[in-house]
Amino acid sequence: MIGFLVLQLHFTAYSQKTTIDLASQVNPLIGTQNMGHTFPGATVPFGMVQLSPETGNEPMFIDGKYNKEVYRYCSGYQYDDSTIFGFSHTHFSGTGHSDLGDFLVMPTTGLLILEPGETNESGGGYFSMFSHDNETAMPGYYQVGLSTYGINAELTSTERVGFHQYTFPQSDSAHILLDFMANIYNYDDKNVWTFVRVENDTLITGYRQTSGWARTRTLYFAMVFSKPVESYGHKKYDNSPYKGFWRKFDETENFPEMAGRKIRAYFNFKTEEGEKIQIKFALSAVSTEGALKNLKAEIPGWNFDQVKVQARQKWNRQLDKIQVKTTTEAQRETFYTALYHTMLSPVVFEDVDGNYRGLDDNIHQSDGFTNYTIFSLWDTYRALHPLFNLIEPSRNADMIKSMLAHYDQSVHHMLPVWSHYANENWCMIGYHAVSVLADAAAKGNTSFDMQHALEAAKSTSQVAYFDGLGDYMKFGFVPEDKSASSVSKTLEYAYDDWCIAQLASFSGDSLMASMYLKRSANYNHVFNHTSRFMQPRLSDGSWKKPFDPLQTHDQGFIEGNAWNYGLYVPQQVDSLVSMMGGKATFSTHLDSLFTMHLDDSYFEQTEDITRDGIIGNYVHGNEPGHHIAYLYNWTNEPWKTQARVRMIMETMYGAAPDGLCGNDDAGQMSAWYIFSALGFYPVCPGSAEYALGSPLVKEAVIHFENGNTLNIKAKHQSSENVYVKEVYFNGMELQSSFINHFELMKGGELLFIMSPNPDYGGR
Repeated sequence: MIGFLVLQLHFTAYSQKTTIDLASQVNPLIGTQNMGHTFPGATVPFGMVQLSPETGNEPMFIDGKYNKEVYRYCSGYQYDDSTIFGFSHTHFSGTGHSDLGDFLVMPTTGLLILEPGETNESGGGYFSMFSHDNETAMPGYYQVGLSTYGINAELTSTERVGFHQYTFPQSDSAHILLDFMANIYNYDDKNVWTFVRVENDTLITGYRQTSGWARTRTLYFAMVFSKPVESYGHKKYDNSPYKGFWRKFDETENFPEMAGRKIRAYFNFKTEEGEKIQIKFALSAVSTEGALKNLKAEIPGWNFDQVKVQARQKWNRQLDKIQVKTTTEAQRETFYTALYHTMLSPVVFEDVDGNYRGLDDNIHQSDGFTNYTIFSLWDTYRALHPLFNLIEPSRNADMIKSMLAHYDQSVHHMLPVWSHYANENWCMIGYHAVSVLADAAAKGNTSFDMQHALEAAKSTSQVAYFDGLGDYMKFGFVPEDKSASSVSKTLEYAYDDWCIAQLASFSGDSLMASMYLKRSANYNHVFNHTSRFMQPRLSDGSWKKPFDPLQTHDQGFIEGNAWNYGLYVPQQVDSLVSMMGGKATFSTHLDSLFTMHLDDSYFEQTEDITRDGIIGNYVHGNEPGHHIAYLYNWTNEPWKTQARVRMIMETMYGAAPDGLCGNDDAGQMSAWYIFSALGFYPVCPGSAEYALGSPLVKEAVIHFENGNTLNIKAKHQSSENVYVKEVYFNGMELQSSFINHFELMKGGELLFIMSPNPDYGGR
């Protein structure tokens, strides 16, 4: 990989933590091409500041119509590009929709140009050309040469502060641009207001309000230069007919206040050859005072290299939670980059003093927890949060407490659905915060208030005006003539009901557990025993016609079809198998899913899905199918799970910029890989049971928070030996295809004996 060194990882003592530089195994450029939508910039684990380059400038709408090209820039960076428009401080990692891209900074020289430009022609805007030959990306650090200006850009960060270092050529006209109009998924009216104060010749403070995916989002900043500004100014691009008595001033140059909807500011310098100008840029959702506190607490000095080293140390401590030995360097790079991706979000969302902006837009103080944001729950409840329960239980408990705080502040009395930056954006279906609560409880991670959690889950499940939920409670299913994607919603609600039943059971409320367990069987109401598919029904009880089980649109499903999404009954897989004709028939159905051909016409209008993420009609590039390869474990042919899982790992992931077959979706795609590479997967979060697969690692060691260590070994591991002949845990042979979370947490050895031949007898 360009600009990336892979160091050989040596395993000496698995029972002890090492000081190996595991960050050297990570390549942040993986997933930055095509559909991965990750970003390569500078951040620390779960850091609010995610400082990264923007390589495109596509608007969200052109002539009032959605611009499909904007989808490529969900995370701001596309590996195929050769332009950089600047460096923004907030990003999503791999989401299929977007927002953020706050406070874009761009260093330039020569003629002052304030427009970003739209082409690659010289002088077309303030953007710069760049080459991957002069680009370095690693955890906590990003470097690139801005060839148009002869400037070398370097970035690092702490949790709340971005640290820029720009090495300039000799120039009497060096500029630092601060573009407040820049956004990801930008459109003309996205900026609501911007306010800036030039406090002195090195300190700039202010805030910006935007209305995008998060419709009421306010973010404050404090920006400090290492060198006094020679002069400064701004241009306002909004046309306000009323200027009040501010019209007596010339606000455009050297005037210490800037305010408006559309502003681009600039700060001028004179530089010597090789001179470095540094910028510390702190964020806060609370106030500029909060941003200054964050800045002073996290980067009090000006030692860029020291902050860079500290960022790398933070990554090494995180990555050291799992140490692996793989067959190839590419597999190791893929594994550690995936682990890195699982630690990019959710992000810390409070100041160093514990103040944070809540869903009610008031300022709150976290009490006994760290507040987090960016909950892409339709994606991340499946494997990311279960992974946290394995290696990050304390952090996951804080995330749960953040969700409960969201509930307390919600005027809808609901847990988060898809939330970020003190906003609920209501994306996707279900209310899967309840899954995160139930999974933590099922795995003994109960440092949160269980009664509070149960109250929040129950309240969320009874909000009748939410996305067909009232009809679901009335009919036992969501009717397609009243709410689109009705089958998907019914299946997801039924699973969420099961999660609430588990919470109630853990809390000792047997009556409530019984009620929600009954609701969790509502998937039966959308199963057609004649076709043996999940199908949309109408409010009169009839089946919607015509029905095409391959069709993604207008058939009751969202981002899936009856063949793949119809297999979503993780809470009662045995019942699903029985409904579909028994183990042999179900296994044949799964075989057909993986081997049939799905014509492009069935997904060409769904931007989240491309051919790259499809195997037959199995769509790994999207989350609803992530459990499917493991369903053979409920048949008499678990060896097929082993074969499918290994095939998916080897074809859908890789150590290249296009190494992800779909959106990483805030770490879910990567979490699937981490679990699967280790040899087991949480098919049903909310249960303490993992389904076994086929480990890709040769050896691994997991250091648990409780002080115990789990050693995983795959004897005779190779690309040919994908089948599991025997499995032993602490010397005892497992007689089934499942293993319990609490057993793993005791530590010891999980030994897989690998073979080139299937074990047709199964376990």
